[in-house]
Amino acid sequence: MSKKEIYEAKTEEILQPIVESFGLSIYDVEYVKEGSDYYLRAYIDKEGGVDILDCENVSRKLSDELDREDFIPDAYILEVSSPGLGRTLKKDKHLQASIGEEVEVKLYKAVEKVKDFDGILKSFDEKSLTIEQDGKEVTFDRSDIALVRLALDF
Repeated sequence: MSKKEIYEAKTEEILQPIVESFGLSIYDVEYVKEGSDYYLRAYIDKEGGVDILDCENVSRKLSDELDREDFIPDAYILEVSSPGLGRTLKKDKHLQASIGEEVEVKLYKAVEKVKDFDGILKSFDEKSLTIEQDGKEVTFDRSDIALVRLALDF
């Protein structure tokens, strides 16, 4: 496991009882470097969505526990937030929960001069993802996909 994976897994382990105590769930945890700064981001969720008070409560408790455990030697910025309406579907559990929903798929390389697709998420497995677009099923290799997220429909 990479340093990033270790930090994310350990943070999820610490975060789980905290979110449960507030009736929330973990959507995702990520440890990333942006510019010269490291960020530890915890995305939390609940039925009906989270509010600022949920984020504040979890942030305070998580910050205290992270200080107590002190397993990340680098300086980092802790952020706790909702995954948002146009949430990124990174993990299989995210994809599974979104079957039948409208999604946006962005590819690393264009296929017939197109990199962005949208449609209804029909299925996925470890190697591919299928959407229905204009009545036709379109399948992508997961290795070709840069991003999948829920479509925002206003």
